[in-house]
Amino acid sequence: MRDIQQVLERWGGWAASDNSGLDWSPIAAGFKGLMPYRTSQRLKCCDSDGLTIDACVLHLQAMRQRKELDLIMLYYVYRMSKREIARHWRIDEKIIRIQLQVAEGFVAGCLAMLDVQLDMDAQVKTYEKEKVNAVRKTHASMF
Repeated sequence: MRDIQQVLERWGGWAASDNSGLDWSPIAAGFKGLMPYRTSQRLKCCDSDGLTIDACVLHLQAMRQRKELDLIMLYYVYRMSKREIARHWRIDEKIIRIQLQVAEGFVAGCLAMLDVQLDMDAQVKTYEKEKVNAVRKTHASMF
């Protein structure tokens, strides 16, 4: 099973580097050259994975879930915290967390329905195994 948060984190790095087909520009026309562009050390996925995940994320818009699409974009691409998003939208952070989980579940469901093998699956599963092993070591040292 994929760790959808890790998948979306890598997709967000890919989308932030101007590879995404999403038409959601954070910078007004004419101001792009004035803003410093940061190429960060973010993890990115390959183009084929990015396009596949992009299509699943865009299905949120097709299903008239624009708020969830905006939430995915703000959190994973533009790296706004859940607290910042809640403050900007003037709603409780708990609601943001719930809506983000719904959006993540939707994207995970789309990927499951497509039954595709992503190139990043090996790294995401490796990360998941490392996380499980770290938890086991912590519990073993407690007893």
